[in-house]
Amino acid sequence: MNPAPKVWLAGARPRTLPAAVVPVVVGTAAGYLSSGRLVVTTAQISSACHATVCTSFDRSVSWLNALLALIVALGIQIGTNYVNDYADGLRGTDEVRVGPVRLVAGKLATARQVQIAALIAFGVAGLAGVILAARVTWWFIPVGLLCGLAGWGYTGGRRPYGYLGFGELFVFLFFGLVATAGSAYVQHAPFVASVGAHLFQYDYDWGFVLWCGVPVGLLAAALLEANNLRDIETDTVAGKKTLAVRLGRKNAGLLYCFTLLGAALAIGVLHNYRGWSLLALLALPLAYYPVRLALSDRSGRALLPMLGATARLQVAVGVLLTIGLLL
Repeated sequence: MNPAPKVWLAGARPRTLPAAVVPVVVGTAAGYLSSGRLVVTTAQISSACHATVCTSFDRSVSWLNALLALIVALGIQIGTNYVNDYADGLRGTDEVRVGPVRLVAGKLATARQVQIAALIAFGVAGLAGVILAARVTWWFIPVGLLCGLAGWGYTGGRRPYGYLGFGELFVFLFFGLVATAGSAYVQHAPFVASVGAHLFQYDYDWGFVLWCGVPVGLLAAALLEANNLRDIETDTVAGKKTLAVRLGRKNAGLLYCFTLLGAALAIGVLHNYRGWSLLALLALPLAYYPVRLALSDRSGRALLPMLGATARLQVAVGVLLTIGLLL
């Protein structure tokens, strides 16, 4: 059995990939801004000299670092999706599907083939991560390993946390805070620079870059909630106790709405850092349709459009937030 490329593409779940792309884009913009802050470390320096150095500092973007960060994020996301397909296929969770195609459950590929595909995706992410670590800091190695383990542990292993209702929390952490702050960090300029007899140190604003990851992470969590909301009935039968299953249809729909509300409020807080961040709120009309579905009594296949609508909202917010940060 040799699945066609379009089958592997479907198994990679393209509608979930904005969760990997958006934090890199937003993080790159945030890192570009943070790279320009200076703190004087010498005791005596004239204000004129300090002003000259600050004014002449030239922010720049490392497109190679941004590309490597994107490959890492996409590799982990796609690898996680293949692990999900592989593990759920072995457990029989996806035998009755109401959502997108599954390779193992749909007998479009063998479990071994999907497992190998997951390892290849993680391997590509790992290779890009090692190159990025060599260019920036070797601390990215343990961070990358932790991200890979989190991706595998979502549905893989004996006690997958996705089956225990912790999926949204891990998505918020890794595809929100970690991915955004990490993508920002790789854009940071050299930490120390000397100008004549004076030494300057660049001040990295962790609070700013981490807060940029809050709305990004909440939207990524909303993407997972849209998926799990649709699958409540089949997941209940299969014994997959996602947060949506634990909360029930009505409360899970409310959680989705509150997650989007939290993302909007987080963007409001970003206004204190960068005033034009509020531009991202122009994407709010795109939330109307998925929110209406979340608050309805629909279930199963009737909720299929919710995932795509949430992905479009996530992309729109990511693009507008990036523009707002740079204005």
